[in-house]
Amino acid sequence: MLKIKPKCTYNDYAAMDDDKRYELIEGELYMVPAPGFYHQTISINISHPLKKFVKENNLGAVLYAPFDVVLSETDVVQPDIVFVSKKRMGLMTEKNLQGAPDLTIEILSNSTKERDKLVKKRLYMEHGVKEFWLVDPDKKAIEIMVLRETGYETEGVYFVDDELTSPLLRGFRLDLKEVFLV
Repeated sequence: MLKIKPKCTYNDYAAMDDDKRYELIEGELYMVPAPGFYHQTISINISHPLKKFVKENNLGAVLYAPFDVVLSETDVVQPDIVFVSKKRMGLMTEKNLQGAPDLTIEILSNSTKERDKLVKKRLYMEHGVKEFWLVDPDKKAIEIMVLRETGYETEGVYFVDDELTSPLLRGFRLDLKEVFLV
């Protein structure tokens, strides 16, 4: 007899009572290990100037993990950094974001690299995240993808000697030497 594992839902996820970090993807629960020093350094080096730009221009909010982004009843992720525009702030609750952010940033690590590049990228695309950044600490590079009718298209790949610009956040500039600085 074939045994089918039941899918977890957001309610199951929210009812968990431990101090571990999880993501719920297609009804399957994944434990997410705490990020390491370099990962956290990169996250801070991106989120601080991004948050400053968003605040100075009154554009919305910048949040970083751990913070739940509820894409559906069976998809709850904790991106490294998200930007939510003023227009979408109605999706924000005290506990989570109930829908897709405008921008999602994932910093690759060995334990989550494949899930970030394949599964979560597809989820973000399906749920309408307008811009998606993949940060590769090993290559010291950031790939920016923009959602088009056919899916995500790479807008640019920026390396440590480059200055990144965002199609979504016009006027935002980020010196990647500062991002990958330890």
